[in-house]
Amino acid sequence: MSSPDALVIPTDLLPRDGRFGSGPSKVRAAQVEALAHDAATFLGTSHRQSTVRAKVAEVREGLAALFDLPEGYEVLLGNGGTTCFWDAATFQLIERKSQHLSFGEFSSKFAAAAAAAPHLEAPSVIASEAGTHPRAVTEDGVDLYALTHNETSTGVMMEIRRPAGADGLVAVDATSAAGGVMVDPTEFDCYYFAPQKAFAADGGLWLALCSPAAVARIEALAGSGRWTPAFFDLKVALDNSRLNQTYNTPALATIHLLASQVTWMNENGGLAFAAGRSSRSAEILYSWAEASAFARPFVADPAQRSSVVATVDFVDEVDAATVAKVLRRNGVLDTEPYRKLGRNQLRVAMFPAIDPEDVAALCASINWVVGNL
Repeated sequence: MSSPDALVIPTDLLPRDGRFGSGPSKVRAAQVEALAHDAATFLGTSHRQSTVRAKVAEVREGLAALFDLPEGYEVLLGNGGTTCFWDAATFQLIERKSQHLSFGEFSSKFAAAAAAAPHLEAPSVIASEAGTHPRAVTEDGVDLYALTHNETSTGVMMEIRRPAGADGLVAVDATSAAGGVMVDPTEFDCYYFAPQKAFAADGGLWLALCSPAAVARIEALAGSGRWTPAFFDLKVALDNSRLNQTYNTPALATIHLLASQVTWMNENGGLAFAAGRSSRSAEILYSWAEASAFARPFVADPAQRSSVVATVDFVDEVDAATVAKVLRRNGVLDTEPYRKLGRNQLRVAMFPAIDPEDVAALCASINWVVGNL
């Protein structure tokens, strides 16, 4: 048995790129090179002028193409990330009452935001244990159904479908799914996300793919007299997005990195290409875990296992935290589990920018570390 501090993984086993974080995630070298190429005329310039607004337009048009948005759908963007969008939605997406599926740290946070809003009725919350997901149920009085495409904390993914017979809006938190998982835009009214995961950029920005019904809800609530802080005002975001800008100054590097990633996806086959890369990585990792003597997928139901964020439990005899520390010392980063889940496991991102071959190398590296501890 070797000391963890002394373990040096053979270089022929290591991934070529050791970034497996669930957000911020791996940024491709080509994105950084493109940003550096444009830096002198893009970074440090006004976000109200044509140089930056053209890049925002590139993002909006690219996302519309990537998701094959139906006529009338619009791409909105604003500052603050998904956490900000939850608060904005309590002002101008939920009219009176929402229903939330809660099955992890992040899906529960939107429910908490709605519950805390004094102008809304208490939300309906359908919860399930970590490692599973519940299902939405049509309910009288609910005007917005809040779903989560992929629960980043647990590695649970659900198929996005409108609840049968429901006439409320369907809003989907897609932060760790968008760009890495297939989705039918006719099944949602608002598909919102941040760019620091499958889109390989940095945080601090939210994007939302909105149906005509969602746009109409935003406009109606904006004209209803409901007080809304400007930073959370989706009508302000809608108006600015139509001008290819944000309400206040965005992180220009984030927009550029995002635009590069969307272009890369579209030029190589669109969402099917991007989701296919993630699915291949997931197949490699889950097959390894199922065959392993010391590891197993945390999510028991294969139909609910995420193809973009995998969680793998270890037997008690193997300390996953020690494995993660050895990996980190050898340049394999951010495989630690979500802290609040509190399990003896690793969490591995499998976003499109991550090469499936590197996922295979990660599995081989873990086998070597465990065998030498």
